[in-house]
Amino acid sequence: MLITSRPLDEYCAFFGLSRAALAALPGPLLDCPGGASGLVAEARALGCRAVAVDPAYTRPTAELLAEAERARRVMAAAMAARPWQYLSPRHQPHDKYLRSWDRARALFAADRAAHPECYLPAALPVLPFADGEFALTLSSYLLFAYPDRFPPAAQLAGLLELVRVTAPEGEVRVHPLHDAASRRSPHLAELRSALGRHRVCSELRTVRAPGDGRRRYVLVLSRHRVRPAAARPAGPLAAAGRAG
Repeated sequence: MLITSRPLDEYCAFFGLSRAALAALPGPLLDCPGGASGLVAEARALGCRAVAVDPAYTRPTAELLAEAERARRVMAAAMAARPWQYLSPRHQPHDKYLRSWDRARALFAADRAAHPECYLPAALPVLPFADGEFALTLSSYLLFAYPDRFPPAAQLAGLLELVRVTAPEGEVRVHPLHDAASRRSPHLAELRSALGRHRVCSELRTVRAPGDGRRRYVLVLSRHRVRPAAARPAGPLAAAGRAG
């Protein structure tokens, strides 16, 4: 799996977020997997506490930076070979887009050195957090991007774990829903049904980045919210009981 170094603005484009929304979060943010991205550092600058997890965090930063530089070369080669796939404004011009990865990679290295407690080695489906610890959980380029490593049962287990560590009033957002060949997951409907049986609400949310006509889909998960009994509309039997 590639270790990429994406900046905060790219996360916002993926997930339909804004810097203002992140600054207003009522609790911490989780990035799973974090890779060598600048999200944690840039979120902190907004006043948002963020934590990243990645199994690669058992390794020294120098090794992660080398892997992230390799991922940058892979992206640069893909852009040169298939430019028609990278026409959105955020990719233009290509060299400017790739420099944003360079800046994010440098931010990651400095921030991991200064705040190692915010970069924890962990992997789905077991995360080292209490139930409901995060106000927002983001997961990009993992569960659906590598279907050979995450078959449907593993995808479900991973999604349920992301929901577990997210607050009942919070959300999990997952992107993309396709693999490296842009093939959308054929199991998505079955996964959503299975999530529902675990009392997890799911929504396919359409995200359009400014100036980009392409639609992107984000899987948004949250826990079922049951209204207190006193707030529910009274049925005829309850009304009859009060009348008697």
